[in-house]
Amino acid sequence: MKNKVLLSIMGLLLVGLGIMMSITNGKRAQIQQVRKEVSQVNKQQKKVTTQIDNLQTTYNANDDQAKNDLLAFAKAYYTFSSQSDYDKRFSKIADIVDLKRNQKNQLFDSGLDATGGSRIDNLGLTSQYQTVTGYTSDLDNQTIEVLATVIVQTSGTGQKAINQTILLHSWFDTKTQKLTSIKINQIQ
Repeated sequence: MKNKVLLSIMGLLLVGLGIMMSITNGKRAQIQQVRKEVSQVNKQQKKVTTQIDNLQTTYNANDDQAKNDLLAFAKAYYTFSSQSDYDKRFSKIADIVDLKRNQKNQLFDSGLDATGGSRIDNLGLTSQYQTVTGYTSDLDNQTIEVLATVIVQTSGTGQKAINQTILLHSWFDTKTQKLTSIKINQIQ
């Protein structure tokens, strides 16, 4: 009888051990599955973080390029001391703008008066770029809006040099990497 009780206890212990091993193996499988899912989530998070970083880098590079191009435009556009300098303004910025013909003609007139003489040379007009501060706004359909406040010193023969503040408002195309439109407003 003692042997039967001992065998029964041993049998119950073996059955209990078997059940425990089964439960432990089941939990191990669940833990392994959770680890696999956590690893996949971490990989996805790294991928998304990389995509966000790439987007920010691209946007920041385009943002800086847009601002730099408008500042280069301001320097070239507002610096002249003769008709010859005035005529060369567009060639200095031709590679950073893609303006429609009518806007180009408006911005870059010949500087000649009705008789064909040079207004610039005859009146002794000069313009010297002083400072500029640029701002950009959000990207929208591959276009960045760029604003710049420019201070220019102008003078003419017998006139005292004065400082003028001008607001440039432009749009930068991120595909062509060029300024596609520029509007000029004088601030009083």
